[in-house]
Amino acid sequence: MADAIGIGITHYPMLATEDGHMANLMRMVLKDPDIPADRKDPANWSEQARREWADDEGAAAAGEHRAKLLAGLAKTREALDEFNPDLLIVWGDDQYENFREEVIPPFCVLAYQTSEVEAFAVNKMLTLPPPPGADSLDLTFQMQGDPTFAKQLVADVGRQGIDIAYSYEQRKGVHFPHAFANTQVFLDWANFGQKFPYPIVPIAVNCYGEHVIARKGGIARFADIQVGEDLDPPGPSPKRCFELGAAVARSVRASGKRVALVASSSWSHAFLHDKDWHLRPDTEADRALYDAMVAEDYDTWNATTTGDVVSAGQHEMLNWFCLLGAMSELGMTLEWSEFVDTEVLNSNKVFAIFK
Repeated sequence: MADAIGIGITHYPMLATEDGHMANLMRMVLKDPDIPADRKDPANWSEQARREWADDEGAAAAGEHRAKLLAGLAKTREALDEFNPDLLIVWGDDQYENFREEVIPPFCVLAYQTSEVEAFAVNKMLTLPPPPGADSLDLTFQMQGDPTFAKQLVADVGRQGIDIAYSYEQRKGVHFPHAFANTQVFLDWANFGQKFPYPIVPIAVNCYGEHVIARKGGIARFADIQVGEDLDPPGPSPKRCFELGAAVARSVRASGKRVALVASSSWSHAFLHDKDWHLRPDTEADRALYDAMVAEDYDTWNATTTGDVVSAGQHEMLNWFCLLGAMSELGMTLEWSEFVDTEVLNSNKVFAIFK
């Protein structure tokens, strides 16, 4: 008989740098000439946004935000160690990293044995310093996988009518997808991922859908959007992600393994929230789904459409739809959760433990 625990965390890249850089995405947005000047003026922002931005452009607020995130990560790591899993299954998004123009699978299990991972590859890409306590941007760690389990998972899910891709080898010349890299770094923060004791089987979800190639997993200026984007086909629907999570849970149930099922992502992202000019996440939409999660109201989650997700900038939440599909299938209960909101640090974050 298998056993499971459910965990939800963030892989917020800006946590892995200094407080003074954590609002860099907001600084980039404020340079977009096609955003109306009155919307970029802090005097017209909400009280919370003005308080966070203050006279230091978010540095002090970043320190407070960091403390909340590290507390949530410490609590989820404590639950993980208490459960002592054989391995983790992690749902994460691939933001134009492992998968690019050659192929964009809706779902892909990374059936890797051992991967050499750069802890701060995103920092290098964005020319950011490492986080406090890290001496170098060149730090690497080993991510252990479980190819045998991964292959069986693909077979089991396929037999349930959900086709899922698999990969035996990482794409050359690009960094390891940061949704998975940061999961190990953040859950082993004291060692920046170097001493994490559990294997990880990643499941890459095409969360970015119509924007994965069009925006290359990043910020698009409104000047580029307004001239007409060449959008990509949509990614898997929230309902399909929920169904995948349930199928994965059934495979886990039959595996005889102790498995931690992990959703790795923040919730609404400001830089994907077009309808509010990339200036803030859609906190109202996030709160509605958070309240439904706390109430175990999965009907509300299953009624959410791809259009709803894209409109709210909740692209990466498809990873959480997978997690909740698994939790629903296994009849697991939300033991603890926390909603960490922000107006200027790009994305709201949620932590959760299901048992």
